[in-house]
Amino acid sequence: MPEAVAPTRITVPGERPYEVVIGDRLLGELPTMLGGGVQRVLVIHPGALTASAEAVRDDLVEQGYQVFLAEVPEAEESKSVQVAAFLWQVLGQADFTRSDAIVGLGGGATTDLAGFVAATWLRGMRVVHVPTTVLAMVDAAVGGKTGINTAEGKNLVGAFHPPAGVLCDLVALGSLPVHDRTAGLAEIIKAGFIADPRILELVEEDPGRLTRPELDASGRAVLRELVERAVVVKARVVGEDLREADLREILNYGHTFGHAIEHVERFSWRHGAAVSVGMVFAAELARLAGRLDDDVVARHRSVLTSVGLPVTYRGDRWDQLLAAMRRDKKTRGDLLRFVVLDGLARPTRLEGPDPALLAAAYAEVSREAPSGRAIAL
Repeated sequence: MPEAVAPTRITVPGERPYEVVIGDRLLGELPTMLGGGVQRVLVIHPGALTASAEAVRDDLVEQGYQVFLAEVPEAEESKSVQVAAFLWQVLGQADFTRSDAIVGLGGGATTDLAGFVAATWLRGMRVVHVPTTVLAMVDAAVGGKTGINTAEGKNLVGAFHPPAGVLCDLVALGSLPVHDRTAGLAEIIKAGFIADPRILELVEEDPGRLTRPELDASGRAVLRELVERAVVVKARVVGEDLREADLREILNYGHTFGHAIEHVERFSWRHGAAVSVGMVFAAELARLAGRLDDDVVARHRSVLTSVGLPVTYRGDRWDQLLAAMRRDKKTRGDLLRFVVLDGLARPTRLEGPDPALLAAAYAEVSREAPSGRAIAL
């Protein structure tokens, strides 16, 4: 048998520093992250992870905790005020205090929801995230941004609430469907474009090893390095700017247009697929504004396509997309703001671009799209 690799520990700095632990079979780390004084633990999980939630419960019960399980809907359907209210009711009926804790077990939607409920119950209680998808490991679970959706848009209701810790158990990725793994690669590739070009090189060396139904040893090793590098990028940015006052906005590269696609498609698109198209839109916008070279724009399309991510979107939704972008959290008044690149790993902002530039960028991402229908990963 190959020798076990020690977990990687990445500290997210700030007023309340915490660790992101990346490795295999990390359940034993959970009591340490929960910390002293915790008596009750609520494990929030989707139905597909009931067996995993029960394993977490059994392990914590052996450690002396009183543990409750709360099953929530899959994916974005869980991020509603109705589901949050159900969880508040569970906490109230079980007499949870501020010194107790929540564990968010699942993908990005589950950790967003668990973090939001933790932030709002008694104005803040501990939460530990156990992300089970690539997307959640490198994005949603790290950084302290929590939120739920409304009919008007994604993540418009939320709070900044850093977790007590994050456990990225890579064993969970072994059973992850290829489409889910691929969707998570979008956020990793984003980190490559905004901060760490080595990420792009690792993907480009052999994209196929990351997208095979069964990951071989090489694929697992590269995926681990990609997750670690993406978490390092996010930890550095979040540590300097928790509340998205300045630097943290760069993590939204591709998200303004991507969130608009998700809203227009009523969340039938995976987040990573929408962000992939959003990055191509942002790259085209920067090129049209004279800020980004053609080769970097072309690299967006080539690296994203190489792992099976979409780079185009239907051409008959501009008015709806524009309306959705105007509700984006980065908008200031009537001024649209986009994260763009001045070059590889040189992110900046573009404020109030000419409407003609926006329409032209949209034309570029819809030029090769199938007419009259959208393709979601």
